[in-house]
Amino acid sequence: MTRGSGARNAGLVSALALAAVVTAVGCTAVAAGQGGSHGAGGAAGAGDPASQSAARQARAPAPAVVIVRHVVLADGHLMTVARFSGGVRFVLHCGSADPGSACPRSLRAGPAVGSAARRWLVAAFNGGFKLSAGVGGFEQEGRIVSPLVPGRASLVIYRSGAASIGVWGHGVPRPGRRVVSVRQNLGLLVAGGRPTPASASWQAWGATITGGEFVARSAVGQTARGQLIYAASMSASPADLAAALVQFGARVGMQLDINPEWVQLAYAHRPGGHLVKGVIGQVRPADQYVVGWTRDFIAVLASWLPVTAPGVRVVG
Repeated sequence: MTRGSGARNAGLVSALALAAVVTAVGCTAVAAGQGGSHGAGGAAGAGDPASQSAARQARAPAPAVVIVRHVVLADGHLMTVARFSGGVRFVLHCGSADPGSACPRSLRAGPAVGSAARRWLVAAFNGGFKLSAGVGGFEQEGRIVSPLVPGRASLVIYRSGAASIGVWGHGVPRPGRRVVSVRQNLGLLVAGGRPTPASASWQAWGATITGGEFVARSAVGQTARGQLIYAASMSASPADLAAALVQFGARVGMQLDINPEWVQLAYAHRPGGHLVKGVIGQVRPADQYVVGWTRDFIAVLASWLPVTAPGVRVVG
């Protein structure tokens, strides 16, 4: 893709659904991994269906929300941005080849999203560089697979399933929260809501298969409200990733993997639903993380399931 392709890409974007939002309205919460629903609690309004419904909605956590948008940046490059919010939790998975045998067999989150977790799955996206690249460490389910490196950009997942992004030892991990998994990769692309100076130097962000600046790339950022944002393109620079993250509200961000084979996002219109490709032009199929994959990845799971099927709303 060239810088002059903005008009062509704009036409492509206008023909696409710009967002797919998973929503659940008026549903009873179900704790993750458990059956049954929470009781209505309290005698007040026990015989009033309207009061019971209002009480259930008041106590129900926010539904899992995945918003996927395709935008053309000022330089003409087409970007996919996905934001995860509401009742979601994150799980780091090891790949069959990387980390491969370095991952203890006792780890639950292996190369594929298992059947037990499949019904909660709303999205999944690629991890970072191969560990042999030496650009950061890897911890999964409390087990250190590769030593964590102070000063590296880190995606940190806590016991609650919440995640945060920052520089290891300077902002993450957050005090008082139990760390379960950590995926490190290079330095920060975005800091303080702005692209870092390093983001402008594409040679510092990994070797590309073409030897050039514009190639498939991916990144993850975090907003001031704590929502994670995934950004990717099949032809982009590190600066493009940083610009897309900032445009969608990221205060901090880090690059993930690059090159066509490894950049991939899958998402569903409802928890456990049919998976579709997220990044326009991505090479791998949407069900790759369910079938099993060679590299590490992050699964996005709903923290609760609605009793009734959620609706799908398209936002233009």
